[in-house]
Amino acid sequence: MNDCVFCRILNKEIPSQFIYEDDFCFAINDINPKAKKHILVIPKAHIESLNEVEDLNLIKNLFSAIKKINKQENIKEFKTLINTGKSAGQEVFHLHIHILAN
Repeated sequence: MNDCVFCRILNKEIPSQFIYEDDFCFAINDINPKAKKHILVIPKAHIESLNEVEDLNLIKNLFSAIKKINKQENIKEFKTLINTGKSAGQEVFHLHIHILAN
């Protein structure tokens, strides 16, 4: 996806500092944080939304990454959020999970 901001970040076309990366996903700080810590966990595969997930191992890998990120960032209490669809608040149509913590 040439116009997908997350794909462009992954391909180093847009500079960004990864706070986490593994074979399946990467994580960055949200540029418009809604909490003291607001991290986006993004699969490397371009999947438009949760509705398009076919391989449930992807979800397992994303939540495993969330546990590792939270440990790395010393986050003990947090909220996760997945917006699915425009009317639900999804602005970037590449699946991502928000980690929000104060």
